[in-house]
Amino acid sequence: MSKKLIQLIGAFGILVLLAGCFNGEQSSKEVDPPQNAEAVNGEETADGEDAAATPDEAEDTVSRELYLIDSNGMVASQTVELPVPETNQVAQQVIEYLVKGGPVTPMLPNGFQAVLPEDTEVLGLDLQEDGTIVVDLSGEFSEYEASSELPIIEAVTYTLTQFDNVQKVKLRVEGEDLAEMPVNGTPLNNGYTRANGINLMNNDTLDYFSSNPVTMFYPVEKENNRYYVPVTQYVKMDDENDLAGIVNELIEGPGYQNNVLNVFNPEAALAAEPVVEEGVANLIFNEGILMDQEQHVISDEVMETIVRTLTAQPNVDAVNVQVENVDEVFNENGEPYSEPVSAQLFTPSEEL
Repeated sequence: MSKKLIQLIGAFGILVLLAGCFNGEQSSKEVDPPQNAEAVNGEETADGEDAAATPDEAEDTVSRELYLIDSNGMVASQTVELPVPETNQVAQQVIEYLVKGGPVTPMLPNGFQAVLPEDTEVLGLDLQEDGTIVVDLSGEFSEYEASSELPIIEAVTYTLTQFDNVQKVKLRVEGEDLAEMPVNGTPLNNGYTRANGINLMNNDTLDYFSSNPVTMFYPVEKENNRYYVPVTQYVKMDDENDLAGIVNELIEGPGYQNNVLNVFNPEAALAAEPVVEEGVANLIFNEGILMDQEQHVISDEVMETIVRTLTAQPNVDAVNVQVENVDEVFNENGEPYSEPVSAQLFTPSEEL
């Protein structure tokens, strides 16, 4: 047989073999995966373990208010989703999430920062029957600048008193009671409460003898993040239960505090003296309170500002807003305010 004929037969054999492959002669044979192969999109690995958790297996979280420092240096709350802690570790968790460089860091909104010095640890917590919570912190707590002292104690106090059964905060460092803050000497003798104020705003023209400190809540809008800043200011009031004085101050606005917003129309005014009945503050305004007088709509920010501020008063649990010559008022979604509004609509509460 000639050499040329042998070459032709060999080439024909190769073509036949390739045709068999393309016709599926090899496709029915399954190839075993490597034993250590990893799954994709939650499929099972060769070792029988899930490569990714399903949504049902995601860590449970709970909403908490953390009082942090915003870009203007004001103490303000942010609602943050925290992992569900052990039952007896709720208070410890919220304090740990106030520590600089701690677990709150990746959650911080733009411009916000934590308040407690880095590496501060919670050594112990004791909630007493009278609503006083004693917080024992490590020595790192004392390592802060004097200018941070008031924001620190205000943030800790407001964060812990979000719980209904906490009324007062006392601090210890390494087991020793603090009679005053360690750097600038802010008094802490009998504990710190919300009555001590927050983001205190002074007014040199006000007669302090005829005025009372009131914490007002003003909205701030930063990069699509709307939140409320509590500001304690002195308000001229006939007595400590003078709600008209507080509402009039809200309508007038925050004055020189330019970092917060005045959300009221300049024409807005009370049409009658407020009346408190069984914890409900009944307010009647003129039509200037409305953002839409045809649809009888009150701005959501106006309602939240009023409710947050008035329910911070000791005798007010909810607010009923009415407008003279209007049968029913609505929110911005067209839903009627058919019942008094409590602060729980904006900041749900619970006990430790």
